[in-house]
Amino acid sequence: MKRRGKLTSVDKANVLETSRLWRAATTRVVAEEFRGVQLEHQLVDSCAMNLVAQPSRFDVVVTENMFGDILTDEASVLCGSIGLLPSASLGSGKRGLYEPIHGSAPDIAGFGVANPYGAISSAAMLLRHSLGLEREARAVEAAVSSAIDFGALTGDIAPQGTRPVTTQEAGDAVLAALQEARA
Repeated sequence: MKRRGKLTSVDKANVLETSRLWRAATTRVVAEEFRGVQLEHQLVDSCAMNLVAQPSRFDVVVTENMFGDILTDEASVLCGSIGLLPSASLGSGKRGLYEPIHGSAPDIAGFGVANPYGAISSAAMLLRHSLGLEREARAVEAAVSSAIDFGALTGDIAPQGTRPVTTQEAGDAVLAALQEARA
């Protein structure tokens, strides 16, 4: 409701009984609790195609975990890397679970090569959605953008032939941008 007022519910109702239940529940909840929201249902395979072909047609997408994992990994290609995207699993109230869409990436832990921007942006979502700190959330998001614009690019987004920054250096660039904004 705070965005464009359009919700896309993704399922596989033509095949899965659980998706038919998902669709019915989503329709009921939106009709009863979110009357100003325009709801559309899409099958996951159609959504995957539309996400690549026309990403701007989407505002907010809701789906179950497996489809969400697949679609967010696909969507990460649109912005350049899976390491850039934050996520939030929100329920009623102020609580939420915030993490980058790629999760914890244990296979590269300790090597200093992980892109921290999705995790930092997830913290911005926590500030906004759970703590109600909009100004601070925007400051963190702006600092991430500044760090990227400044050229603090980890290996997943650095142009070929350039030296990528480490996880620590990327985090330091965000911190420097936050400090500069405060000055």
